[in-house]
Amino acid sequence: MSRTVKHSFLALAVLAALGLAVSGVQVFAADLKKMEDYEKRPDRAVQMTAEFPTIEVPPGQSVTMNILFHNQGKTTENVDVTLASKPAGWRARLKSDVFTVAGVTIPWGEDKTVTFEAEPDKNVKPGDYPFVINAQTKDGKIKMSETVLVKVREREKGAGDVRGVRLTTSYPVLRGPSDARFEFSVEVESKLDREAVFDLAAQSPEGWEINFKPSYEAKFISSLRLKANQSQTVAIEVKPALNAKAGEFPITMRVSSGDAKAEAKLMVVLTGTYAIDAGTPTGLLSVETKQGEPTTFSIFVKNTGSAPQPEIKFLSFKPENWRVEFKPEKLTDLPPNEVKQVEVTVTSYKEALVGDYSVAVGINGEKANKNLEFRVSVKAGTAWGAIGIGIIVLVIIGLTGLFRWLGRR
Repeated sequence: MSRTVKHSFLALAVLAALGLAVSGVQVFAADLKKMEDYEKRPDRAVQMTAEFPTIEVPPGQSVTMNILFHNQGKTTENVDVTLASKPAGWRARLKSDVFTVAGVTIPWGEDKTVTFEAEPDKNVKPGDYPFVINAQTKDGKIKMSETVLVKVREREKGAGDVRGVRLTTSYPVLRGPSDARFEFSVEVESKLDREAVFDLAAQSPEGWEINFKPSYEAKFISSLRLKANQSQTVAIEVKPALNAKAGEFPITMRVSSGDAKAEAKLMVVLTGTYAIDAGTPTGLLSVETKQGEPTTFSIFVKNTGSAPQPEIKFLSFKPENWRVEFKPEKLTDLPPNEVKQVEVTVTSYKEALVGDYSVAVGINGEKANKNLEFRVSVKAGTAWGAIGIGIIVLVIIGLTGLFRWLGRR
C-alpha cells in the first residue's frame, strides 16, 4: 500500500473518530440540559388555557379554538376534561381531529391541545354566551376551569348570510422554509337537508400552486359531493412560488353550492430557505506546505438561501499534531447572496513524512452546512534540502577523486 493511500486512510479514521466524539458531546450536553430543567420543575404543575377567552362573531357563525394544556411538573398527568356548561341554543363539544375528547395525557415538560367547537342554532340572537370548561387530574388534586365567552354581535349592514356549509380547521397557520410544501386539513360540513356538490376554490399569492385532495389520497379534486348533513375532510396542498421570500402569505379557501357558501382564512409563514456555498477563488482544493511550516489560503463563504445566516462557525478535521486556524474565527449576520472571504492557515507537523494528507473544513450555519476537503502536499523542509544538496556535492567530490586516483594507475 502506498504512503498516500495510508495517509488517506489515517485521515478518514481521524475524521470518523472526531465525528463520533462531537456527536457524543452534543448528546451528553442535551441530556445534561434536560436533566437540569427537570430538577428545577415542581413535582406537579398543570395549567389549562383557552386560546381566545373572549371572541366576537356574527349571528350564525360557528366557533373553533384550541384549549391548551401545559405540564410544567415532573410527572406525566392524566387529565379529565369536560364541558361543564353551555348556553341554550348551542351545540358544543371538545374534540381532537376526529374524536370527541373526555381526557388527555400530558407528559412532563410537554403541551397538549384539545379543540373546543361550538355551533349556534338558527334562533340564537345577539348577546353574550359563556361556555365553562372544567378539567382535573385523575386523583382530583389539581382542578382547573376556563370560561370561553362568545359575543354574538349584530350583523353589519350589507354582510352576507353565510349558511348551508361550514369549514373547520384546527391548524389555520403553517410555518416552514420557502422551498417546502404545506398541507392544510379542512373539514367541510354540509348543513343542507339534501345531497349537494360543493365547488372548491382558493385565492393565493401570485405564482403559488394550490391543489385540493381527499384525505389520505393522492388524486386532485375541484369539487366535493356531500349527502345531507354529511362532513368530509379535504387536504389543501400548497406550494410557494420559486422566488417567494420570507413573510406571511394569506390563503382563502372558498366552498360553494348555490346559495350555500363559506370561506376559511389560512396563513403560510415562510421562514426562507437555508443554504451555504463555499470554495476557493481558483476552484482548486489542493495546497502545498513544508514540514512544520504554515501555509495560508483563502476560501469564500456565500449565503445562497433566502434567509439570513445569523452565525457561521468553522470546524477542521486534520491529521494528529497539525494546526488549522481561521481568520475570522466565525462569521456573523451573513445576508442572502452575500459573500465573505476567510483566511485558512494550515501548519503541518514538523516531523510529518513527505506526502499527501487530507484536511477537511466544515462550514456550519443555521440549518445549512458545507464541507470542503483539501489535499495538502507536504514537501521536505529547507534544512533537509540543504542536507540533500550537501550529500550530492560530497558524492560528486568523492567520485572525482576516485576517477583521478584510478587514472594515475
